[in-house]
Amino acid sequence: MKATVVLLPGDGVGPEVVAAAVRVLERVGDVFGHAFHADAHPIGGAALRAQPDQGPLHEPTLAAARAADAVLLGAVGDPAFDAEPRHRRPEAALLRLRRELGVFANLRPARAWPGLDAAGPLKPETLSGTDLIVVRELTGGLYYGEPRGIEPDGESAVNTLRYSREEIRRVARVAFDLARTRRRRVVSVDKANVLEVSQLWRTVVSEVALDYPDVSLAHEYVDAAAMKLALVPASFDVVLTENLFGDILSDEAGAVCGSLGLLPSASLGEGPGLFEPVHGSAPDLAGRNLANPIGAIASAAMLLGDGLGLRRESDAVNAAIERVLAGGLRTMDIASAEDTWVGTTELAAAIAEAITPP
Repeated sequence: MKATVVLLPGDGVGPEVVAAAVRVLERVGDVFGHAFHADAHPIGGAALRAQPDQGPLHEPTLAAARAADAVLLGAVGDPAFDAEPRHRRPEAALLRLRRELGVFANLRPARAWPGLDAAGPLKPETLSGTDLIVVRELTGGLYYGEPRGIEPDGESAVNTLRYSREEIRRVARVAFDLARTRRRRVVSVDKANVLEVSQLWRTVVSEVALDYPDVSLAHEYVDAAAMKLALVPASFDVVLTENLFGDILSDEAGAVCGSLGLLPSASLGEGPGLFEPVHGSAPDLAGRNLANPIGAIASAAMLLGDGLGLRRESDAVNAAIERVLAGGLRTMDIASAEDTWVGTTELAAAIAEAITPP
């Protein structure tokens, strides 16, 4: 296969983890006989530094992303731009990119990797067997709703939570279709005891469930779901929820499993998929070879499988991550006091070398 992958390294540790993921993609290309053309563009703070008048998402970058087979992003966020208006902050680039690409379903898997039972806050017996995926609606809700803003007097502010039936229906179908490939269980998370939007969410999800009699559906309030995620994470299979709740719960899942640096994501819709680690730009770690590249490398695995349809290759990358972790290699964030940890580039090299045909 020949494929063009647009790279958006971004800010902070983004360039380092994207470089790690590219190293793995190159290895996949060599092992399986594919040709991946990498086309890099700035985004976020990097774009503002390069061409301040063009904003955090340049039009040529957006055009390249639209034309690509898949997009791999590192991270956006730079404290130097915190005082800028909302539309000129680095994070605005990511929100616009998601909407422009039409990637409405964000898949965030979280699992207990081998050998990392002690990396997180949970007892090994509680974490054991955890293998869940959050399906987060990505282009609606509070992050996009209008009206929004701070009132001119600075004394009040407003954000709007809004969802249509179709927005809920389409992301629910993604979750139920995914559940059919897993353990056939969906938990839909809302706040239907308080919010009218959540009441509509629950109604529409229940209607969609009628088309999937082989998949069980349960509804949870978000506060109860957050508690259960910490107490019994292995009880979850597919977690379906709206934008804000999905953002928060998937970050909690990262902490439960040991580190946000372990979590990948895939944002899917009508056009090319957008793949990125869940973690932020972590400017305090930038340039120090300390970032965990597994989230980015596992995002590259999702790019192969969900973006390009290369399931064998995706499985080979995940198997390589598993072998390397089982062998004891760690970055600082997942190392115990007794472990000798390695840097970003060293862990990436080990994972790349461990990739073999299945």
